[in-house]
Amino acid sequence: MDANDENFFKRLIGGRRNNDNDPRIELAKAGGAVARRSRTGEAEENGGMPKPLAEEPEGQLTIDVYQTPDDIVVESAIAGVRPEDIDINVTSDSIAIRGARHREKEAGDEDYFYQECYWGRFARSVILPQEVDPENASVSFKNGILKVRLPKLHRKKERKLKVRIE
Repeated sequence: MDANDENFFKRLIGGRRNNDNDPRIELAKAGGAVARRSRTGEAEENGGMPKPLAEEPEGQLTIDVYQTPDDIVVESAIAGVRPEDIDINVTSDSIAIRGARHREKEAGDEDYFYQECYWGRFARSVILPQEVDPENASVSFKNGILKVRLPKLHRKKERKLKVRIE
């Protein structure tokens, strides 16, 4: 790297060198878009600006959506969630999954070295790529994996009409 490149990067970070002991940097290195909790119980996000715990947004549930010849399948890894804490709504063209993951507190916020797991409410809604039959949908929950099978509706796009003489 030449001197011009080095000066560019110094200007980019404001002439500061990264502090490898900063927990926000460790969270960023881990790839988590997670809020770090301060000792006062407030979440620190977006440059360390505090946000009251009561106003925390829902987390976005990660999902996989794929098709088989007969079904649209939605899968999500949601370990640590009880089945009664999951709510799934299906229409002919969309699915909405909501729930909550509750933590059993063993350690105080000040005792954490890393806090990357998401705890609290989560949700995800998606428009499905094909019309499905919500009445015959099925759900399974095994080893922390939620799997929703949505049978495809195979409607003919075209219909031939015969003209009858009256």
